[in-house]
Amino acid sequence: MALPHDEIIRRIERDLLDSYDEELELEIEDRDPVGYGTDLGHGQTDADKQRRIAYFKELFKLQGELVKLQDWVATTKQKVVVLFEGRDAAGKGGVIKRITQRLNPRVCRVVALPAPNDRERTQWYFQRYAAHLPAAGEIVLFDRSWYNRAGVEKVMGFCTDEEYEEFFRSVPEFEGMLVRSGIRLIKYWFSITDEEQHLRFLGRIHDPLKQWKLSPMDLESRRRWEDYTRAKETMLERTHKPEAPWWVVPADDKKRARLNCIHHLLSQFDYHEIERPEVTLPARVRNADYLRHPVPAHMIVPQVY
Repeated sequence: MALPHDEIIRRIERDLLDSYDEELELEIEDRDPVGYGTDLGHGQTDADKQRRIAYFKELFKLQGELVKLQDWVATTKQKVVVLFEGRDAAGKGGVIKRITQRLNPRVCRVVALPAPNDRERTQWYFQRYAAHLPAAGEIVLFDRSWYNRAGVEKVMGFCTDEEYEEFFRSVPEFEGMLVRSGIRLIKYWFSITDEEQHLRFLGRIHDPLKQWKLSPMDLESRRRWEDYTRAKETMLERTHKPEAPWWVVPADDKKRARLNCIHHLLSQFDYHEIERPEVTLPARVRNADYLRHPVPAHMIVPQVY
């Protein structure tokens, strides 16, 4: 059943507000998120504001745990790979941003590969992904992964039936080798409804800051919703293995999906806080003959703000 026009507008506005929250998350100090509650969104009800305050508080708490996990991974030389898969606009990028916001990019990095070039198309299928696997003390987050073959490549006809079947024969062996080599592999599928994807696409169409996210491929994926559903069901059925299981994240509510995914990710590790030596700031050395030369005016960035 089609949603009323007012409801569609409300949902699009809610999605836009979520984009603003992304910027607030980078600025609000976790020690006092409540202090920002009264200004979070004009026209919002008190219940809406309280839900957003609760979201911020829980997110900051989980991000604090992610920092502890990062330190533990780096200190104990763990190797971690996390795959994020799902339909277009399912929220994969949003949760990846919240995971990495406060982490060291030298420890936790994101891999989002473009379509393969002519040379890569002739390589072993997993080759370009293997190049990005972690060394000891690293976490690698794949924003889409080798499962492209089971999804977009299958639906859009970018691979042959033989290549598709070979993928399903090879992927359990490939992932088994990763796990046996000491890599911790975690796979997430972000699940949204037909209606929710439709609304998120409308939001992107009407938000100038998000229009770049809509490619012709995204629009075609919308038309082929049912084909993607069949491909997803086949993928989960044939690649959900004890050593590399899939975890499905209900993602119609973006904020809940982020919190639930991060909480679950943390629960997959028996990590602990790493003791750090106390840091003492040394006194600056001051020399009597030191002279700081002024910067030429033509080199100064104009003070517009």
